[in-house]
Amino acid sequence: MTALPEIRVLPPGLKNQIAAGEVVERPASVVKELVENALDAGATRVDVTIEQGGRALMVVQDNGAGIPADQLELAVTRHATSKIRDFHDLSAIGSFGFRGEALPSIASVSRFTMTSRAEGADEAAFIEVRAGEVAGKGPAALASGTRVEVRDLFAATPARLKFLKTESTENRRCQDVLMRVSLAHPRVGFSLTVGGRELFRLPPDQTLADRLAAFWPPAVCRGLAPFDCERDGYRAHGAAGSPGTAQGRGDRILLYVNGRPVQDKLMLSAVRQAYKGMLLSREYPQMVLFLDLPRDEVDVNVHPAKLEVRFLDESRVFSAIRSGVIQALSDPDGGLVPGCVSPARRDASSSAFAGGEGDGQDGGLSAPAGPAHRPAAFADAKFSTYRAFKEDRARALDLPVPPPASAFSPEGGAAHRPADPGPSLAREPGPGALRPATLAGSGYTYLGQIADTYLVLRRGVDMLLVDQHAAHERVLLAAMREQRQKGDSQPLALALELPLHPSEAEVLAGLRDDLRAMGFVIEMDGPAKALVRGIPPTLETGEAREYLRDALAEKARGLDDLWTMMSCKTAIKAGQPLAVDEALALLEIWLATPEREFCPHGRPVVLRWTPSDLEKLFKRK
Repeated sequence: MTALPEIRVLPPGLKNQIAAGEVVERPASVVKELVENALDAGATRVDVTIEQGGRALMVVQDNGAGIPADQLELAVTRHATSKIRDFHDLSAIGSFGFRGEALPSIASVSRFTMTSRAEGADEAAFIEVRAGEVAGKGPAALASGTRVEVRDLFAATPARLKFLKTESTENRRCQDVLMRVSLAHPRVGFSLTVGGRELFRLPPDQTLADRLAAFWPPAVCRGLAPFDCERDGYRAHGAAGSPGTAQGRGDRILLYVNGRPVQDKLMLSAVRQAYKGMLLSREYPQMVLFLDLPRDEVDVNVHPAKLEVRFLDESRVFSAIRSGVIQALSDPDGGLVPGCVSPARRDASSSAFAGGEGDGQDGGLSAPAGPAHRPAAFADAKFSTYRAFKEDRARALDLPVPPPASAFSPEGGAAHRPADPGPSLAREPGPGALRPATLAGSGYTYLGQIADTYLVLRRGVDMLLVDQHAAHERVLLAAMREQRQKGDSQPLALALELPLHPSEAEVLAGLRDDLRAMGFVIEMDGPAKALVRGIPPTLETGEAREYLRDALAEKARGLDDLWTMMSCKTAIKAGQPLAVDEALALLEIWLATPEREFCPHGRPVVLRWTPSDLEKLFKRK
């Protein structure tokens, strides 16, 4: 039997190297730690210099309180800190650094020099550290604050050096770190110089909008809306981007807890939930989110680099964030979400985020005012088709019930459509021919249907296009949500047989109650087969089978997702001609529908052009 090596206490240098592996991942980690130290020292000015991606040189200089000469050596000693005193301090940490690991860890993997002048001191002092050992100290020249120079990072540990990326990549990461910190501290001035060139200089006492304008393009900044929501002592505030400016990466979702940049799945989940129904699954919004809460209700001592946190009450965190973001996305006038299509209106509270002066017109889609204009039976299941809506409206007005339109079946399925030669603006006038019709009480004029897919509206001098399928999807989903678990069903003469994989049988067991609430009557015939004896009235048999297959493939999670799938299956399709009264019925109920600007999948329902927009498209200006 092989004898185990004896247990030994690691030498200080090796302990610092191991600690450095946790704290100092790359040059950007050094910048983060040193800048946060400057903020803890009360600095109002922080200047950062980078050479060769941080490998050759990093300098962080501040005008903070400084460190007394007799404490410089303690500052580079592991687990020496001025920021906590006893165990109870860990439960209410207000500083960024508190472990006492950053400076000794950085000094153990670089040539490290720190010069500082404490407030009231006659002169400054410096300390120089090589490979974790003090190489020199004494008086120095510095007007105020602290200056830290880090040279030849990882030079003594080439195994760490080879994992760094290109110089431009490391420069960009350093810039990103400083950007994130600067957004949380708009009262502090920051500058970054890379390779002798000043990339940015941020004056102190800026607004969040001005800070963001230094880093994000104007098109993104114009789509930002501020929010500030406090719930049960938890405050969520910041700026949320328009769904119309969403992107394919999540690198512009910036999260903070008590001013500390963090990466947190719970907070991200709350943000995504607030945008649900407005974004495609692969899209990410722009977001700067600050969460302020009592210090003793968050644990920041989870991750060596303090990027992760733990919350005492996750539900309150989720609720505050979701409510705040929804506040930013909600338009009090019932119009489009700000910035989703064209530069949006901004009220006085959000003027700091506007890209310029508005055009003075109401660009939103305002719903008809007052309850008299809202369809009385909006939530009734019969409004799952517009044939039923037409009939109900005719009866209410004591008019003859119109005969069925050959092009518009109650089911809205492709099998009921006439042969269509394809979208064309040159075809003979038909059900969707351009003919103006006013939507009473709304200020909108319906002009007609384009390519049997898009409904054309005019409001004042603005032109709008509405995607009929997306609009109908949103209306159906809203109706399903209002009528909730009504469970209307049409029986089938012959039951549908669904062979089930074991995993599908397990999914069906979990969804069975929700499916029954939607109108599906399902019985099990053994462990591997389901018999469908009833389906929702709005679905044909083939559509019902396809719908159930999608549900069992876990394309939906929960009742709301099932409704979303149902609305897509049931809604009128693109390429389906609509008679004028059918289009008017759809538009009337759509204008009274909440969250109408986006379909349940996150696609825009409506696009709008002002005369100015059209002039740009035609290059008239």
